[in-house]
Amino acid sequence: MGIKAVNALSSSFVMESTREGQSKTVAFQQGVLSKEEEIEKSINPNGTHVAFTPDAEIFGNYLYRDEHIEPLLKNYCFLNIGLTIVFNGKKFSSKNGLEDLLNENLTSEELYPIIHLFGEDIEVAITHTNQYGEEYYSFVNGQHTTQGGTHLTAFREATARVIKEFYNRNFEYSDIRNGIVAAISIKVEEPVFESQTKTKLGSKEMTPNGVSVSKHINDFLKKELDNYLHKNAETAEVLQKKILDSEKERKAIAGVTKLARDRAKKANLHNKKLRDCRIHYNDAKGDNREDTSIFITEGDSASGSITKSRNPNLQAVFSLRGKPLNSFGLTKKIVYENEEFNLLQAALNIEENMDGLRYNKVIIATDADTDGMHIRLLLLTFFLQFFPDLIKKGHVYILQTPLFRVRNKKKTAYCYTEEERLNAIEELSPNPEITRFKGLGEISPDEFRNFIGEDIRLDRVTMRKEDLLKELLEFYMGKNTPERQAFIIDNLVVEEDEVA
Repeated sequence: MGIKAVNALSSSFVMESTREGQSKTVAFQQGVLSKEEEIEKSINPNGTHVAFTPDAEIFGNYLYRDEHIEPLLKNYCFLNIGLTIVFNGKKFSSKNGLEDLLNENLTSEELYPIIHLFGEDIEVAITHTNQYGEEYYSFVNGQHTTQGGTHLTAFREATARVIKEFYNRNFEYSDIRNGIVAAISIKVEEPVFESQTKTKLGSKEMTPNGVSVSKHINDFLKKELDNYLHKNAETAEVLQKKILDSEKERKAIAGVTKLARDRAKKANLHNKKLRDCRIHYNDAKGDNREDTSIFITEGDSASGSITKSRNPNLQAVFSLRGKPLNSFGLTKKIVYENEEFNLLQAALNIEENMDGLRYNKVIIATDADTDGMHIRLLLLTFFLQFFPDLIKKGHVYILQTPLFRVRNKKKTAYCYTEEERLNAIEELSPNPEITRFKGLGEISPDEFRNFIGEDIRLDRVTMRKEDLLKELLEFYMGKNTPERQAFIIDNLVVEEDEVA
């Protein structure tokens, strides 16, 4: 189906397949076969070459986003050791499967070497870091199940159970899993997914009327993970220390945690900060769950405009009171002590893990001035510090709002950049009316509807290993004021307005 869809949406499509010294090429124009060559001898290695041009009549002025395409191609290589994919001249391959996947995605240093285990139809990779929460990558028959499913549930439970039994200690599962970064890939006969997008596995058995997914994963880990920990005493020692550290921190904040949960429960009944929507990402059923979002805004005026113009079925609004706390370097205790952080955590439903996340898109909507940028940075620090998986799984976005409105009596143009403003002035000349939006609160609900509907402009927040997250946060949000001051002075740009 994938190839058929690409062909139907392309103005030109060419595929050449080479196997054992023979090759065949077919070409299509506008989805119609235009050339089919006979099988001929070839000196090229085995492989498939695909070239296509998206149909401009369908996609208009399109462009490729390499940052979205490349992770997909890398995943195919991680799941198929020995496979090489060449994308526009760039090569991707993997020698170590899911171990390479974890190394690619780790943004905190691993506490012990990655545990990499293979079976006939299962592969897992496990390590721990000092970050909060849990981070998983799950696959079924090569499909990236971003919402998990029966295999991930079984993997989480079995991993914690095997580790607990290995140490023969009464550890809490949450302490064992805190800081875990892991991946699992299984092969299932006739898999059943919970939606057309195949992002969540629903199958309960590995094969029709065969062993259950849960038992298969549990039996594999019971043998292989237990054996690994017995053979690698140094890793077992580091892992135990990590679990004990998590247990110590959890017990230290137990009192404030209970108080905060009670507060959040009461607030949820009459949460003045949250204007909720009717459909949620974690609903058991529903066609529009992927379209759910929550806007995090600052101040009543901004949240008022968004609330009046939003889609109440799919879009929620959470209103902050002023600037949030700088949480860098603080422990998770602050999430429960700080009322706004605690209510935000409860609204998103991510205290334990990402399984119950209520909105697919968490959208930071602040003014496009220095205060708005500061609030944006403080919120990102909060998510990066305590809920990094929210960002790694692609759920956090920045809302782009127009800086200018340019209009005449016939047409109105909203401009997000200076270039767009100049183009609009030229198009709507002579003498168009130009308005500079200073904040979200200045935009009327009727106008705001244009910016958060079908034409919404969002920038996804991403994390990469090369971002050096710890160093970045330490420099921009740490207690190194003189260094930052010197950096600002050295990089200050002064813009002078020309006065006619």
